[in-house]
Amino acid sequence: MNNLRRNYMTTALVVVLFAVFLVETFMGGSESTSVLLKMGAMFNPAVVMEGQWWRLFTAQFLHIGIMHIAANAIMIYYIGQYAEPVFGHWRFLLIYLLSGVGGSLLTLAFGNDQAISAGASTALFGLFGAMTCAGFKDKDNALLSFLGRQALALAVINLVLDIFMPDVDILGHLGGLITGALLAVILGDATYRGYSKGGRLLAAAGLIVYVVLTLRLGMAVTV
Repeated sequence: MNNLRRNYMTTALVVVLFAVFLVETFMGGSESTSVLLKMGAMFNPAVVMEGQWWRLFTAQFLHIGIMHIAANAIMIYYIGQYAEPVFGHWRFLLIYLLSGVGGSLLTLAFGNDQAISAGASTALFGLFGAMTCAGFKDKDNALLSFLGRQALALAVINLVLDIFMPDVDILGHLGGLITGALLAVILGDATYRGYSKGGRLLAAAGLIVYVVLTLRLGMAVTV
């Protein structure tokens, strides 16, 4: 019960993911192109040409097949057990959700305009990036340093696996990783606020450049 209270955001996110998956199933199946498009999967032409910018956000809640949601839910629940206490409930949620958007932005900028993409792995990679930064920042904390190295190893292993797996949105994963790392520097965490003002300003500037650049490139290529 104490663990549930400590990590209630993680639990809530996993519950929401499965609830959305059930809706996908009842609407015609999570592997149905029409269902995915109707519910908000990433599809670059729809985002830019039809102004459906909300897809940048909603895509992270959809999954394509039972194995897709199972793998993401297990990893999110696992990393959430230590990421949520480290960052605090609301920082954790903000990093998670914005990393999902950040991943979609890189897909918009450089992804295949004919492809449909969805999944919480963009947000998951954001947590990998955030925990990596937290671990490197507080090297004197043996546990946090270990968790940071573990998060980085998980990110690298998954990115390498992505290269050999068809139909995986590696761009979304990279975008989530970048966004999560920058947000961790900007927001700090629940145990320290210790990034320097200069470091936070630099990370904020980097995030702004990332958002502007991906939007401009995405709009130019798609149009």
